[in-house]
Amino acid sequence: MDYTFLMEKAKEVIKNSYSPYSGFSVGAALLTGDGRIFCGCNIENASFGATICAERSAFAAAISDGAKNFEALAVVGADKNGVLKDGVMPCGICRQVMAEFCDGDFKIIVYGNGKIKTVLLSELLPSAFTDFRK
Repeated sequence: MDYTFLMEKAKEVIKNSYSPYSGFSVGAALLTGDGRIFCGCNIENASFGATICAERSAFAAAISDGAKNFEALAVVGADKNGVLKDGVMPCGICRQVMAEFCDGDFKIIVYGNGKIKTVLLSELLPSAFTDFRK
């Protein structure tokens, strides 16, 4: 499947990022199994532990709206000048949150070298802490 449309949504939401400390804006667009898209951006905080990543922001919006089935997530980052950065991947906390709600075949769409690349959650987090659900 071509996820260009999802990457474009992630790029659009970068403008909403609140990142005065790092100067690094991140946008995410989460596609549900029924075709809805939920977007999120990073929201930094002076107390760095209170910062929320774009990926978790998108999941929070989706789950708050009742979504439960997820297909793919596009992630894109830009520096303080708005220049897109290659290969921005979800952090470890975001990967674990994805593992809470998605199977290993969940797709993460990233931007790199002017192209869109798809990786599976199982590739990014091969030993996810999910055994307790069995």
